[in-house]
Amino acid sequence: MRVVIAGGHGKIGQLLGKALAARGDTVIGIVRNPDYASDLAALGVDAAVIDLEQATVAAVADVLTEADAVVFAAGAGPGSSAARKDTVDRASAVLLAEAATAAGVRRYLLVSSMGVESVRGGATPSGVDDVFVAYLRAKLAAEEDVLARDTLDPTVLRPGSLTDEPGTGLVLLAPRVDRGAVPRADVAAVLVALLDERPAARVLELISGPDSIAAALAKAR
Repeated sequence: MRVVIAGGHGKIGQLLGKALAARGDTVIGIVRNPDYASDLAALGVDAAVIDLEQATVAAVADVLTEADAVVFAAGAGPGSSAARKDTVDRASAVLLAEAATAAGVRRYLLVSSMGVESVRGGATPSGVDDVFVAYLRAKLAAEEDVLARDTLDPTVLRPGSLTDEPGTGLVLLAPRVDRGAVPRADVAAVLVALLDERPAARVLELISGPDSIAAALAKAR
């Protein structure tokens, strides 16, 4: 399988890229900083240096040529402004969707976030700062755009609170779950499994739980 990961140097992106490369897949990580290329090479991942906030659809489509799937795991990151939440978490995800369509790549996995339903319909959740509200709105808008495209075969994955604990391989995965936490390693493992099959549910929320990943996906079919 040939997989392109936007946000290839992020924590989830690196875990995913390493796992895919280790099993023999060809993996390309889209990164903005050329200095990250050596880090990806050490994982067995090829780097494509592209700034998704500035790139054209055609430039990104060139990277996606002959890919079997794309994964959007990029994010503006902690400390970024509300404006960058929009340009990265929404607009860059949309750009990747447009490029996937141009390149003829149907399979699209979007890493989103639990909590986006709290801003649906323009709602503003209480006790949340303005930048985080902007982040949730950007993620929800990206979901809506990607899911509406009949040129794509998308799955949205909404992890709970992310941790750097070792993965357990035990999760709860369903269209809606209660709030909780999940190791980034388990998020990456679920993404690998999602690349191998297409569950009936197109939006899945993920936290640590009682099921093996295979059993959780079987329930989500």
